[in-house]
Amino acid sequence: MDREDGGGVKALGLLGQVVLPGEVASVPKARHYVRDLLAVAGHAHHDDALLLVTELVTNAVRHSRSGRPGGRVTVAVADCDGMLHITVIDAGSADRRPRLRAEPDGAGGGGRGLWLVQELSATWGWQEIPTGRAVWCQVPGVR
Repeated sequence: MDREDGGGVKALGLLGQVVLPGEVASVPKARHYVRDLLAVAGHAHHDDALLLVTELVTNAVRHSRSGRPGGRVTVAVADCDGMLHITVIDAGSADRRPRLRAEPDGAGGGGRGLWLVQELSATWGWQEIPTGRAVWCQVPGVR
């Protein structure tokens, strides 16, 4: 696991970021990294933020080229005016874009990720970037 502290970006509110292999085993690693990062930064245990990290990293591994052998996923967390800004960067996908389902699939195991992001975050979005795609959300920070 590669860790980056953001260097001079700390002044802009970056709490930290981590680059992980694009595999399912990275989902709990991302969650633990963010939990520890929030604790060090003085934020109370924040269940919603941890759940959203889990959902976004899972989506990145399952639905982007990051899930292929050698793929990577980056998780960045910033403190922005009392909001925790969580960004997950993946390698993108030519044929799959983030899509919010009107109703999650109650019978199956999928379709809830972005629905949960929509329900639990103050705001969220995504954008194509030169290295792939960034999906982000903001949740109120708790100190």
